[in-house]
Amino acid sequence: MSQFPTIYFIAEAEIDLNDLLAKITLPSTGATAIFTGMVRGVTSRGDAHETEYLEYESYIPMAEAKMKQVADEIRVRWSSVEGIAIVQRIGKLYPKTPTVLIACTAAHRDTGVFEAARYGIDRLKEIVPIWKKEVGPDGQEWVEGDYIPKPGE
Repeated sequence: MSQFPTIYFIAEAEIDLNDLLAKITLPSTGATAIFTGMVRGVTSRGDAHETEYLEYESYIPMAEAKMKQVADEIRVRWSSVEGIAIVQRIGKLYPKTPTVLIACTAAHRDTGVFEAARYGIDRLKEIVPIWKKEVGPDGQEWVEGDYIPKPGE
């Protein structure tokens, strides 16, 4: 679809930001917008609670196919985006640990690169099948997302 670099994968290992940036940065790149989700140790919104760790699971082939879909949608909406990286960690992750990364590069900051990265994380949360179990001092629970697949998705 594009000659621009596009990286998307499910990872058990730590996210290497420098390596990802090197892979999605071109000689023409002058801006990178990065979103990184982190494990919170304390949640104050809604039902306030502490988290000891999160455990993420995924059906990797389907998740990576949906991550590619997110990248393709970004390319359609923001033709100025050069490189895209979408990485989701799985496994047991402790507070202060990055869980997800969306990075978009472009020639300039005012070409939609911020909006593209924001769209990427919002869309990932909406359609990529990732399951999260939250474990804390009061027990554990699977955290439900809002997405329910429709036939053919």
